[in-house]
Amino acid sequence: MPKFPALRMRRLRRTAAMRRLVRETRVSVDDLILPLFVVPGSGVRRPVASMPGVAQTSVDEAARDAAEAAELGIPAVLLFGIPESKDEAGSEGYAEDGIVQRAVAAIKEAAPGLVVITDVCLCEYTSHGHCGVLRDGTVDNDATLELLARQALSHAAAGADVVAPSDMMDGRVGVIRGALDAEGFADVAILSYAAKFASAFYGPFREAAESAPQFGDRRGYQMDPANGLEALREVQLDIEEGADIVMVKPALAYLDVVRRVKDATGYPVCAYHVSGEYAAVKAAAAQGWLDEDRAMREVLTSIKRAGADLIVTYWAREFARGATSSD
Repeated sequence: MPKFPALRMRRLRRTAAMRRLVRETRVSVDDLILPLFVVPGSGVRRPVASMPGVAQTSVDEAARDAAEAAELGIPAVLLFGIPESKDEAGSEGYAEDGIVQRAVAAIKEAAPGLVVITDVCLCEYTSHGHCGVLRDGTVDNDATLELLARQALSHAAAGADVVAPSDMMDGRVGVIRGALDAEGFADVAILSYAAKFASAFYGPFREAAESAPQFGDRRGYQMDPANGLEALREVQLDIEEGADIVMVKPALAYLDVVRRVKDATGYPVCAYHVSGEYAAVKAAAAQGWLDEDRAMREVLTSIKRAGADLIVTYWAREFARGATSSD
């Protein structure tokens, strides 16, 4: 290998055009998924204080946002629902006329070509805020599986293209796959939250989704942030049960896991750039401590470079609007 002064690494960094020519990693609008939070009512657009630029919206407004996303070239949205009422079993989550079910139908009408992904979990719908049925104060894994399958089926019947179980119950991917196939929804894909860690970075999301647990926490079923090998086992189990895409969540603090999952499986890998990661940059930018646009591009590039094929991000529209930026 030639040495200095024959080799000067700076030669290929001198101009924006030169940097573009030798760039190794590129984030495209095609890589992005936009999350939407849907609430009851009409004409509702309620800003989420901890997530500047993000709002809870009624079904009609969510359909408008989805149509805008489609016009910007964003290929998919991920829906989270906040119901009118909650109960111990999260029954609004699998009601035929539930908030997400209505939003799916409205979005499919407003933007027919858009991929609609639905979050499958009970935490937004249960009065206690946990992701499943409670028995003696803890989540009963096996009793929860039937309800998750019912929820996934109701989303598929409404027109969802992809269901995304985020609950971290053992065996739920296999149960959901079996239920979908049995009811004629073999073409509905499963995006599994395969390695979802019990992270400190979910706080703003829980405000947006109104899903904070009313007691305790979710460390009994979400993963220990210290465990990387366990993440690989979780991912492999979900693949064996029928997952079509596997997710690592959060993204930035787990880029090593994203890389290991991609290398180990070769499967499509999704990474969720979560609310706390997003809000931290927003807060720093509001103070003038960093350039938000540059930080956004650097963050998304790092996730793609780590091996993610898909990125769930609250910046999807902002990135899409500035996608022609060259440097």
